[in-house]
Amino acid sequence: MKKEKEEIIINYLRSLIKRTMLAIIIFLILAIASKSNQHYKDIIMTNIYEKNISFVKIKNLFKKYLGGITPLEKAIDNTTPVFNEKLSYTESSKYHDGVKLTVDNNYLVPTINEGMVIFVGEKENYGNVIIIEGIDGINIWYGNMETTTIKLYDYIDKGNYLGTTKDNTLYLVYEKDGNILNYEEYLK
Repeated sequence: MKKEKEEIIINYLRSLIKRTMLAIIIFLILAIASKSNQHYKDIIMTNIYEKNISFVKIKNLFKKYLGGITPLEKAIDNTTPVFNEKLSYTESSKYHDGVKLTVDNNYLVPTINEGMVIFVGEKENYGNVIIIEGIDGINIWYGNMETTTIKLYDYIDKGNYLGTTKDNTLYLVYEKDGNILNYEEYLK
């Protein structure tokens, strides 16, 4: 039993060191490339300072090639979600840039896609809004939220509990690269 625990700790440390070294190597390669060649510097500066960095895509790359950002993520992934529902509403109608959904009073809002929370706060015409950057690059605004425990930069799985609505209304807006998308293509 003691030997198994030691082996787990050693594997954890090896994995942590590998990931740290990989991050350092990537950083050094980018630093050297930007110092030695103006063309590479322009590419790096454009992608870092002018375009939005999709942290969700970075997380998925880590997960695909390295098994996750944290070494213990595989152990954490063995859990099953407690709340895994689909969006349920009785009526929908166009509202400003998105859609207004009629839902039950104090409706528990499930997330439509997995992603990272990139905004929590007030937006004109939408009340308290939570914006989640999805793994497909589409930002989904959840408006008219009342109660939530979600914080900025939380990672949310599809179908997880986001919060409750105020009254019986939920506003949704679909956006990608600053452009508003037609909600009818995404709302099922």
